[in-house]
Amino acid sequence: MFHSTNFNSNEVNFKTAILRGQALDRGLYMLNQIPRLDAQVIFNFKKFDLPQLAKNVLSLIVGESIPKKRFESIIEDALNFKVPVEKINQNNYICYLDRGPTCSFKDFGARTLARIMEYFLNEENKEAIILTATSGDTGGAVAQAFHNRSNLKVVILYPENEISELQRKQMTTLGGNVVSIGIQGKFDDCQKYIKKAFADEDLNHLNLSSANSINFGRLLPQTIYYFWSYSRIVEFKGEEVIYSVPSGNFGNLMGGLIAHKMGLPVKKFIAAVNENDEFPNFLNTGKYEKVEPSRNCISNAMNVGNPSNLARLIDLFGGHMDEEGRIIKKPDMDNIRELIASYSISDEETKKTIKNFYENYQKIIEPHGAVGWKGLQNYFGDKVRQNNVKSITFETADPAKFPTEIINLISIKPKLPSTLEKIKKSKEIRNSLIITSYDDFKTFLLNNY
Repeated sequence: MFHSTNFNSNEVNFKTAILRGQALDRGLYMLNQIPRLDAQVIFNFKKFDLPQLAKNVLSLIVGESIPKKRFESIIEDALNFKVPVEKINQNNYICYLDRGPTCSFKDFGARTLARIMEYFLNEENKEAIILTATSGDTGGAVAQAFHNRSNLKVVILYPENEISELQRKQMTTLGGNVVSIGIQGKFDDCQKYIKKAFADEDLNHLNLSSANSINFGRLLPQTIYYFWSYSRIVEFKGEEVIYSVPSGNFGNLMGGLIAHKMGLPVKKFIAAVNENDEFPNFLNTGKYEKVEPSRNCISNAMNVGNPSNLARLIDLFGGHMDEEGRIIKKPDMDNIRELIASYSISDEETKKTIKNFYENYQKIIEPHGAVGWKGLQNYFGDKVRQNNVKSITFETADPAKFPTEIINLISIKPKLPSTLEKIKKSKEIRNSLIITSYDDFKTFLLNNY
């Protein structure tokens, strides 16, 4: 069962949490109790392929809400790509989450959620309209994952001037059941409009839901790459590792925290953010202040000044944060600090890291992965490393999505994967509507759906 992080609406089951997306009181759904895996079971994941591992982990939460054979086919269809884990130096590894169809880690959650929602809606013979805000990669992953799925329509809002051409084209070349709209504003504005729409009684008849990580179904599959990367590198049962996680809306980190609660042995999580430094400041001071407006950085998928998933993180540690970012009840800050370190990485540091990484290892790292790698370096600092503790940093997108930055920094044009090459050559279906306010967005929904 799931409760709302605002504690002012009824508990719901898995199916309702997925189809509704956001709780009726504007909170986020969170598990009442997180199931735990035995240490030997986790260690035995070394023998499993990705779909096998995913079925074993996710079935503990999905339970009997989807028939076993149907659930297995959903997972096999959704997670049908490779997830390489490469040793970079000593005990430091990178897990590449950019091998899905949109070359972003968001493919894990979006593809799984699309198939689960389609199953539930077909079962009830209902339709839903999926509202999604994106700062870069989420929109493309959701658009591709939900395109032509039965009983589903998708509306994506993105900040017109803060995403790359390729990121935009992943959303604007599909048509059909997918509509993408650029707004004059920030990602936080996109997110604000969508949260407001969910709570707007005038829109209740539209059966709105979300494919952002405010939907637990988007978040849940992100636990998989933690168990997967862990199982590829550890040598003994119970071995602890360090994870450095590029963090924007904090769904990526929440996937890891849930995995940890399920029994994954983690020594430390490093929440590496760009210049939107609200979370490291919160850890340092115990006082939470949003960054408004959010700062525009080259790691654009992380340009978030008030991450939605902090409400879940605060909830996990015994506190209460409302949908506006106000802390109603303070969480256990000592426990948070014990498990999580956080660093803000400037654009200048990100660029320097991309250059140094190529010079040292002859490998291209993209801006989000570079923030993660630099966060790991900051964590180690002058500390004497424990030689037996391994680290995993996540590379969250293909470098080819950011060609201008890569070319300027290391004079190499990253190779474009075939899936992105096809999208690059596709014609855009642009929406002439310019949204500058929530009223514009509401009018669009009422007029078109």
